[in-house]
Amino acid sequence: MDTSLFLVQLLNGVQYGLLLFLIASGLTLVFGVMGILNLAHGSMYMIGAYLAYYFTTLTDSFLLAFIISGTIALVIGIIIERCLIIHLYKRDHLDQVLLTVGLIFVFNATQSFVWGNDPLGVEVPEILSGSIKLTDIVEYPVYRLFISLLCLVVAATMYFTINKTRLGMMIRAGESDRAMVENLGVDISKLFTIVFAIGVFLASLAGIVSAPIVSLVPGMGEHVLISCFVVVVIGGLGSIKGAFVAALIVGIADTYASVLLPQISSMSIYLLMALILLVKPQGLFKN
Repeated sequence: MDTSLFLVQLLNGVQYGLLLFLIASGLTLVFGVMGILNLAHGSMYMIGAYLAYYFTTLTDSFLLAFIISGTIALVIGIIIERCLIIHLYKRDHLDQVLLTVGLIFVFNATQSFVWGNDPLGVEVPEILSGSIKLTDIVEYPVYRLFISLLCLVVAATMYFTINKTRLGMMIRAGESDRAMVENLGVDISKLFTIVFAIGVFLASLAGIVSAPIVSLVPGMGEHVLISCFVVVVIGGLGSIKGAFVAALIVGIADTYASVLLPQISSMSIYLLMALILLVKPQGLFKN
Protein backbone atom coordinates (compact mmCIF):
# COMPACT_ATOMS: atom_id res chain seq x y z
CA MET A 1 0.00 0.00 0.00
CA ASP A 2 1.52 3.33 -1.06
CA THR A 3 1.46 6.45 1.11
CA SER A 4 -1.40 8.19 -0.70
CA LEU A 5 -3.69 5.16 -0.46
CA PHE A 6 -2.72 4.71 3.19
CA LEU A 7 -3.66 8.33 3.95
CA VAL A 8 -6.99 8.15 2.12
CA GLN A 9 -7.94 4.90 3.85
CA LEU A 10 -6.94 6.36 7.22
CA LEU A 11 -9.25 9.33 6.65
CA ASN A 12 -12.01 6.99 5.48
CA GLY A 13 -11.54 4.86 8.58
CA VAL A 14 -11.65 7.86 10.90
CA GLN A 15 -14.77 9.20 9.16
CA TYR A 16 -16.49 5.81 9.37
CA GLY A 17 -15.46 5.42 12.99
CA LEU A 18 -16.80 8.84 13.95
CA LEU A 19 -20.06 8.03 12.19
CA LEU A 20 -20.27 4.77 14.12
CA PHE A 21 -19.70 6.73 17.32
CA LEU A 22 -22.59 9.03 16.46
CA ILE A 23 -24.89 6.01 16.32
CA ALA A 24 -23.32 3.94 19.10
CA SER A 25 -23.23 6.85 21.56
CA GLY A 26 -27.03 7.04 21.49
CA LEU A 27 -27.27 3.27 21.94
CA THR A 28 -24.87 3.17 24.88
CA LEU A 29 -26.40 6.30 26.47
CA VAL A 30 -29.87 4.75 26.47
CA PHE A 31 -28.59 1.43 27.79
CA GLY A 32 -26.27 2.96 30.37
CA VAL A 33 -28.78 5.43 31.83
CA MET A 34 -32.12 3.70 31.26
CA GLY A 35 -31.10 0.04 31.11
CA ILE A 36 -33.01 -0.29 27.84
CA LEU A 37 -31.65 -2.56 25.10
CA ASN A 38 -33.01 -0.83 22.00
CA LEU A 39 -32.62 -3.16 19.02
CA ALA A 40 -34.60 -0.71 16.89
CA HIS A 41 -31.79 1.83 17.19
CA GLY A 42 -30.48 0.98 13.72
CA SER A 43 -33.94 1.55 12.27
CA MET A 44 -33.73 5.18 13.39
CA TYR A 45 -30.54 5.50 11.34
CA MET A 46 -32.50 4.22 8.35
CA ILE A 47 -35.46 6.52 9.01
CA GLY A 48 -33.12 9.51 9.30
CA ALA A 49 -31.60 8.71 5.91
CA TYR A 50 -34.99 8.32 4.22
CA LEU A 51 -36.35 11.49 5.82
CA ALA A 52 -33.30 13.34 4.49
CA TYR A 53 -34.05 11.96 1.02
CA TYR A 54 -37.73 12.92 1.21
CA PHE A 55 -37.24 16.47 2.44
CA THR A 56 -34.24 17.13 0.19
CA THR A 57 -36.40 16.13 -2.77
CA LEU A 58 -39.33 18.18 -1.46
CA THR A 59 -37.46 21.39 -0.57
CA ASP A 60 -34.39 21.09 -2.83
CA SER A 61 -32.35 22.09 0.22
CA PHE A 62 -30.24 19.66 2.23
CA LEU A 63 -29.98 22.18 5.07
CA LEU A 64 -33.76 22.39 5.41
CA ALA A 65 -33.98 18.61 5.15
CA PHE A 66 -31.33 18.34 7.87
CA ILE A 67 -33.29 20.58 10.26
CA ILE A 68 -36.73 19.10 9.55
CA SER A 69 -35.55 15.48 9.67
CA GLY A 70 -33.69 16.02 12.94
CA THR A 71 -36.74 17.64 14.51
CA ILE A 72 -39.00 14.79 13.39
CA ALA A 73 -36.51 12.28 14.83
CA LEU A 74 -36.69 13.98 18.23
CA VAL A 75 -40.48 13.85 18.14
CA ILE A 76 -40.42 10.16 17.15
CA GLY A 77 -38.08 9.44 20.07
CA ILE A 78 -40.38 11.21 22.53
CA ILE A 79 -43.46 9.38 21.23
CA ILE A 80 -41.79 5.95 21.38
CA GLU A 81 -40.54 6.51 24.92
CA ARG A 82 -43.81 7.95 26.23
CA CYS A 83 -46.05 5.36 24.58
CA LEU A 84 -43.96 2.17 24.58
CA ILE A 85 -40.59 2.22 26.35
CA ILE A 86 -42.07 3.65 29.56
CA HIS A 87 -43.74 0.28 30.20
CA LEU A 88 -40.43 -1.62 30.07
CA TYR A 89 -38.42 -0.06 32.90
CA LYS A 90 -39.39 -2.67 35.47
CA ARG A 91 -39.41 -5.60 33.06
CA ASP A 92 -36.56 -7.85 32.00
CA HIS A 93 -34.46 -7.55 28.86
CA LEU A 94 -36.44 -10.23 27.00
CA ASP A 95 -39.47 -7.94 26.93
CA GLN A 96 -37.27 -5.10 25.68
CA VAL A 97 -35.92 -7.31 22.90
CA LEU A 98 -39.40 -8.42 21.83
CA LEU A 99 -40.77 -4.87 21.72
CA THR A 100 -37.82 -3.29 19.94
CA VAL A 101 -37.59 -6.14 17.40
CA GLY A 102 -41.27 -5.51 16.73
CA LEU A 103 -40.42 -1.85 16.12
CA ILE A 104 -37.84 -2.93 13.54
CA PHE A 105 -40.57 -4.70 11.56
CA VAL A 106 -42.85 -1.67 11.89
CA PHE A 107 -40.19 0.75 10.63
CA ASN A 108 -39.12 -1.57 7.80
CA ALA A 109 -42.72 -2.02 6.67
CA THR A 110 -43.30 1.74 6.86
CA GLN A 111 -40.18 2.42 4.81
CA SER A 112 -41.22 -0.09 2.12
CA PHE A 113 -44.76 1.30 1.98
CA VAL A 114 -43.72 4.96 1.74
CA TRP A 115 -40.52 4.82 -0.32
CA GLY A 116 -40.57 1.39 -1.97
CA ASN A 117 -37.77 -1.16 -2.19
CA ASP A 118 -35.60 0.36 -4.93
CA PRO A 119 -32.25 1.89 -3.91
CA LEU A 120 -32.39 5.67 -3.52
CA GLY A 121 -29.77 8.37 -3.16
CA VAL A 122 -29.26 11.97 -2.10
CA GLU A 123 -26.95 14.37 -3.92
CA VAL A 124 -24.09 15.89 -1.98
CA PRO A 125 -24.95 19.53 -1.15
CA GLU A 126 -23.35 21.84 -3.69
CA ILE A 127 -21.57 23.89 -1.04
CA LEU A 128 -19.90 20.71 0.26
CA SER A 129 -19.18 19.09 -3.10
CA GLY A 130 -15.72 18.79 -4.56
CA SER A 131 -12.46 17.73 -2.99
CA ILE A 132 -9.70 19.28 -0.95
CA LYS A 133 -6.05 18.73 -1.87
CA LEU A 134 -4.14 17.04 0.93
CA THR A 135 -0.89 16.48 -0.97
CA ASP A 136 0.26 16.95 -4.54
CA ILE A 137 -1.43 13.72 -5.57
CA VAL A 138 -4.06 13.09 -2.88
CA GLU A 139 -7.48 14.70 -2.82
CA TYR A 140 -10.27 13.98 -0.36
CA PRO A 141 -14.02 14.73 -0.59
CA VAL A 142 -15.05 17.83 1.33
CA TYR A 143 -18.31 16.22 2.39
CA ARG A 144 -16.55 13.35 4.16
CA LEU A 145 -14.41 15.86 6.04
CA PHE A 146 -17.63 17.68 6.97
CA ILE A 147 -19.06 14.46 8.43
CA SER A 148 -15.91 13.93 10.51
CA LEU A 149 -15.99 17.51 11.78
CA LEU A 150 -19.70 17.32 12.62
CA CYS A 151 -19.21 14.08 14.56
CA LEU A 152 -16.31 15.62 16.50
CA VAL A 153 -18.48 18.63 17.38
CA VAL A 154 -21.25 16.30 18.58
CA ALA A 155 -18.74 14.27 20.62
CA ALA A 156 -17.36 17.44 22.25
CA THR A 157 -20.88 18.69 22.95
CA MET A 158 -21.82 15.38 24.55
CA TYR A 159 -18.69 15.42 26.71
CA PHE A 160 -19.37 18.96 27.88
CA THR A 161 -23.07 18.30 28.50
CA ILE A 162 -22.54 15.09 30.46
CA ASN A 163 -19.60 16.33 32.53
CA LYS A 164 -20.16 20.08 32.92
CA THR A 165 -23.91 20.78 33.01
CA ARG A 166 -26.78 20.22 35.42
CA LEU A 167 -28.53 17.96 32.90
CA GLY A 168 -25.39 15.86 32.61
CA MET A 169 -25.13 15.66 36.39
CA MET A 170 -28.71 14.35 36.58
CA ILE A 171 -28.02 11.86 33.79
CA ARG A 172 -24.94 10.52 35.57
CA ALA A 173 -26.79 10.40 38.88
CA GLY A 174 -29.76 8.63 37.31
CA GLU A 175 -27.35 6.10 35.84
CA SER A 176 -25.76 5.43 39.23
CA ASP A 177 -28.77 5.50 41.57
CA ARG A 178 -32.23 6.08 40.14
CA ALA A 179 -33.98 5.87 43.53
CA MET A 180 -31.71 8.53 45.05
CA VAL A 181 -32.37 10.92 42.15
CA GLU A 182 -36.13 10.46 42.51
CA ASN A 183 -35.91 11.12 46.26
CA LEU A 184 -34.06 14.37 45.53
CA GLY A 185 -37.07 15.60 43.57
CA VAL A 186 -35.81 15.05 40.04
CA ASP A 187 -38.51 13.99 37.57
CA ILE A 188 -36.79 10.80 36.43
CA SER A 189 -39.56 10.09 33.92
CA LYS A 190 -38.90 13.37 32.11
CA LEU A 191 -35.15 12.74 32.31
CA PHE A 192 -35.54 9.33 30.67
CA THR A 193 -37.68 10.85 27.92
CA ILE A 194 -34.92 13.37 27.20
CA VAL A 195 -32.22 10.69 27.16
CA PHE A 196 -34.17 8.39 24.84
CA ALA A 197 -35.05 11.24 22.47
CA ILE A 198 -31.37 12.24 22.33
CA GLY A 199 -30.41 8.64 21.54
CA VAL A 200 -32.93 8.46 18.69
CA PHE A 201 -31.80 11.87 17.42
CA LEU A 202 -28.14 10.81 17.31
CA ALA A 203 -28.93 7.67 15.29
CA SER A 204 -31.15 9.65 12.91
CA LEU A 205 -28.52 12.37 12.59
CA ALA A 206 -26.02 9.75 11.45
CA GLY A 207 -28.54 8.57 8.85
CA ILE A 208 -29.20 12.12 7.67
CA VAL A 209 -25.54 12.97 7.08
CA SER A 210 -24.86 9.51 5.58
CA ALA A 211 -27.62 9.83 2.98
CA PRO A 212 -25.43 11.56 0.33
CA ILE A 213 -22.66 8.93 0.53
CA VAL A 214 -24.57 5.64 0.85
CA SER A 215 -27.33 3.88 -1.05
CA LEU A 216 -30.65 4.02 0.74
CA VAL A 217 -31.97 0.45 0.81
CA PRO A 218 -34.55 -1.42 2.91
CA GLY A 219 -33.14 -2.79 6.15
CA MET A 220 -30.00 -0.67 5.98
CA GLY A 221 -30.19 -0.11 9.73
CA GLU A 222 -29.61 -3.74 10.70
CA HIS A 223 -26.03 -3.91 9.42
CA VAL A 224 -25.18 -0.65 11.17
CA LEU A 225 -26.78 -1.89 14.39
CA ILE A 226 -24.52 -4.95 14.47
CA SER A 227 -21.41 -2.78 14.00
CA CYS A 228 -22.62 -0.47 16.76
CA PHE A 229 -23.10 -3.37 19.16
CA VAL A 230 -19.49 -4.36 18.47
CA VAL A 231 -18.45 -0.78 19.30
CA VAL A 232 -20.48 -0.75 22.52
CA VAL A 233 -19.10 -4.13 23.66
CA ILE A 234 -15.49 -3.21 22.88
CA GLY A 235 -15.80 0.21 24.49
CA GLY A 236 -17.57 -1.04 27.59
CA LEU A 237 -21.32 -1.12 28.21
CA GLY A 238 -22.63 2.34 29.06
CA SER A 239 -19.32 4.17 28.49
CA ILE A 240 -19.49 7.14 26.11
CA LYS A 241 -15.70 7.54 26.21
CA GLY A 242 -15.33 3.85 25.47
CA ALA A 243 -17.74 4.12 22.54
CA PHE A 244 -15.66 6.95 21.06
CA VAL A 245 -12.36 5.08 21.29
CA ALA A 246 -13.87 1.77 20.17
CA ALA A 247 -15.66 3.37 17.21
CA LEU A 248 -12.40 4.80 15.90
CA ILE A 249 -10.64 1.45 16.34
CA VAL A 250 -13.45 -0.43 14.59
CA GLY A 251 -13.76 2.14 11.80
CA ILE A 252 -10.06 2.15 10.97
CA ALA A 253 -9.68 -1.62 11.32
CA ASP A 254 -12.70 -2.34 9.12
CA THR A 255 -11.55 0.11 6.44
CA TYR A 256 -8.02 -1.26 6.22
CA ALA A 257 -9.26 -4.86 6.36
CA SER A 258 -11.49 -4.27 3.32
CA VAL A 259 -8.41 -3.15 1.36
CA LEU A 260 -5.65 -5.38 2.73
CA LEU A 261 -7.62 -8.51 3.67
CA PRO A 262 -10.79 -8.52 1.56
CA GLN A 263 -11.26 -12.27 2.08
CA ILE A 264 -11.89 -11.83 5.82
CA SER A 265 -13.02 -8.21 5.91
CA SER A 266 -16.60 -9.18 6.78
CA MET A 267 -15.43 -10.88 9.98
CA SER A 268 -12.52 -8.59 10.85
CA ILE A 269 -14.34 -6.49 13.46
CA TYR A 270 -15.63 -9.63 15.21
CA LEU A 271 -12.12 -11.04 15.41
CA LEU A 272 -10.98 -7.70 16.78
CA MET A 273 -13.75 -7.77 19.38
CA ALA A 274 -12.82 -11.30 20.45
CA LEU A 275 -9.14 -10.36 20.85
CA ILE A 276 -9.93 -7.26 22.91
CA LEU A 277 -12.39 -9.13 25.14
CA LEU A 278 -9.75 -11.78 25.81
CA VAL A 279 -7.57 -9.08 27.34
CA LYS A 280 -10.30 -6.76 28.69
CA PRO A 281 -13.46 -8.84 29.34
CA GLN A 282 -15.44 -5.76 30.44
CA GLY A 283 -14.37 -3.71 27.45
CA LEU A 284 -11.81 -0.94 27.21
CA PHE A 285 -13.57 1.31 29.72
CA LYS A 286 -15.90 0.56 32.60
CA ASN A 287 -19.27 2.33 32.78
